[in-house]
Parts: sequence; structure tokens; C-alpha cells
Amino acid sequence: MTIDFDAIIDRRNTHSTKWDDLEARCGVSHPDPIPLWVADMDFRAPQSVIDTVRDAAEHGVFGYYGAGESFQEAQAGWMKRRHGWDIEADWGLVSHGLLNGIGILLQALSDPGDGVIVFSPVYYQFMEMIRKNNRRLVASELVIEDNRYHMDLDALQKQLKGDEKIMLLCSPHNPGGRIWTADELRDLAGFCERNDIIICSDEIHHDLILPGHKHHLMAKAAPQIAGRLITLVATSKTFNIAGIETGSMLISDRALRSRIMPVYKAASISPNRFGMTMAEAAYRGGDEWLDALMVYLDRNRRRLNDAIAAIPGMSVMDLEATYLGWVDFSGTGMTADEVLARCHDKGLAPSVGGTFGAGGEHCLRLNIACRHAMLDDAMDRLTDAFSDLQ
Repeated sequence: MTIDFDAIIDRRNTHSTKWDDLEARCGVSHPDPIPLWVADMDFRAPQSVIDTVRDAAEHGVFGYYGAGESFQEAQAGWMKRRHGWDIEADWGLVSHGLLNGIGILLQALSDPGDGVIVFSPVYYQFMEMIRKNNRRLVASELVIEDNRYHMDLDALQKQLKGDEKIMLLCSPHNPGGRIWTADELRDLAGFCERNDIIICSDEIHHDLILPGHKHHLMAKAAPQIAGRLITLVATSKTFNIAGIETGSMLISDRALRSRIMPVYKAASISPNRFGMTMAEAAYRGGDEWLDALMVYLDRNRRRLNDAIAAIPGMSVMDLEATYLGWVDFSGTGMTADEVLARCHDKGLAPSVGGTFGAGGEHCLRLNIACRHAMLDDAMDRLTDAFSDLQ
């Protein structure tokens, strides 16, 4: 199998949020921009996915999706093969993307005004979903030790008011690329047991693990909390097929599933044919592609680290997972607007750290899932943008 992550793919004028919405979303007007913001990759999906779409197009009939047993088998095979996790067919509820799943869970397992916990800074859509569903945001700010994020459960305990029903856990963490250890997850599970909180563990990045690291599933680290655990998974980030808007809520506890089902049924979820068949193809044929991807991304991680280390006043968390670098520019003495203006002037469009909540105000998130040559260009431009500091 030939896997060419260096192939030049022009994504402009393809209804790409990352490329075609760049100026509208990021305010970057440049003849040769480099988008480093939204979390999708500039690589072709695995051949198994491309072949499945081609076969479907040639068939030419695109009716309602049914007979989903083969998807369930493929997903179970992947979880067993890649994570040593045995899942059963009736555990899974398909959602139209994981944000859709989070919305269902918020409505099913809490009431308006109830507290929902996140560890900040965190994927900004967590906070948006909490607000849109009229729940109260409880943001526990992460602390930095040894250039890694850590949870402060003692501080969180003091924040609680007693109406907290759900914790949205990002695992691995976005931003920062932190993999929580099994011990940390067990401590967190104990915290939620003591405070009667349900954990919604968003593990969408659980396959994007860089060499030398290992992801720990909450379901395996703390199996005793199955009655208060929902695990969210998807092929979308792993295989660069985010446009399928298809994910799974895995719930092993029957009683917990029964609490969710009324809202789930009311949402009238009908699986997308292309989403389901593409996800199945990725689970069945994506192993070799993913293994090669993580080696490729690790080189980009090193390039990012070297470039940031050479700019006085900047630092970057060393990624353990994901392809989303988290750069702290607080040491430059510049405001976020000043730093962004310099980036935009060079055609660079990172994500603004402040959108990720408390603790992200002096940071940028950089998507490094692109060709080596493109990242080299981006890092050269970034270095040039701050050349007066060197």
C-alpha cells in the first residue's frame, strides 16, 4: 500500500471550512495562507474509505441506511484490536457527530440550570454546548507542572454547589495533547462517585497517539463506574473524515442507557449512509494508514518544538496525542491581538487560545497535520514574524 502524506492536495473551492472559510472565520487575507486552526488534516483518507465511497457512487442508489450489524462488528473489532476493549453491539448509540451526542446527553441526564464540569482550557465547543442547553458551566482550571496539564480535584471540590450532574472529560486533552494516566482517571472516577456525577468521556482523539505514548480508556481504567460512564468515540478525527458527522455513544450500563433513550428517540437519529459506511471502512482497513500517520505527525511535532524553542518568550507543550500544538506566548509580553496580528501578516491562521476558556488567554493552538513542506513553511514564517525578539 502506498501512503503519501506529502502529496499536494488543493482543498480550496471544495466547501472546506478549513480553507474556504479562512478569511471569514479567522480574518486572514493573504495570497498564500496557511490555515493552522480547525482540527482536520490535509491528507487523503485511507484507501479503504476512498474505495467504499467510489463503490457507493458507482452503485448510484442512496437510500436509507440499515442492517448496521457490519458496522458494529467493525467497531468492536477496532476497539479490541487497538485498545484491548471488548464492547457489545447494544452499547452503541449512533449520533450525528459527537457534539450532537453531547447535546442529547446534557438533555437526558441534567436539567436546565444544573452544573456541568469541564477542565479548562478545553475544546471550546464543550462550553458552547453547555450554554446552548441552558446548563451552568463549571470550569476547573488545569494547572501546569513540568510543562503538562494536571487536574486539581481539591480545587474543583471547593467549587461545587451540589447541583453538578455531568462532567465532560476530554481524553486525550484538547488543547495540550495530554494523555491522562490510568491513576489520574481512577482518581477522577472516585471523585465523580463521591459527588454523584456522570462522566461523559470524549475520546475522539484516542487513536491519535504519538510514538512512545499509550492512551488509557476511562472504561478500562475504572470499570467500577460503568453505571455513570458514557464513552464518546468516532472515526472522524482519526481518519480525516470529519465531514461524515458520525459518532458513537458507548454505554455499557443498561440502566444508564434507559435514561438516555427517551431523548435519543425524540431526536429521531437516522444514521447517514455515507457516514456509516465510511466509518466502517476506516475501522476495517485503516490500521496501516494510521500507524504511518503517527510516525509522520511525530516529525511535525519535532519541527514545531524546535521552531518555538528558538523564539524567546514562547514555549509549547510537547504533544503526547492529537496533532494540535499548544503554544504559550506569555513570555513575549505581547497581547493576544499583537501576536495574532503578526501571525496574520504572514498568512498564518492559528486558533485563538482565549476561546478555549480560562488558562488559554496567552496561547495559540496550531494544527500541524499537514505536509512536512507546508509546516516547514509555516514555522519559517512564524520565526520571521517574531525575528525582532531573537
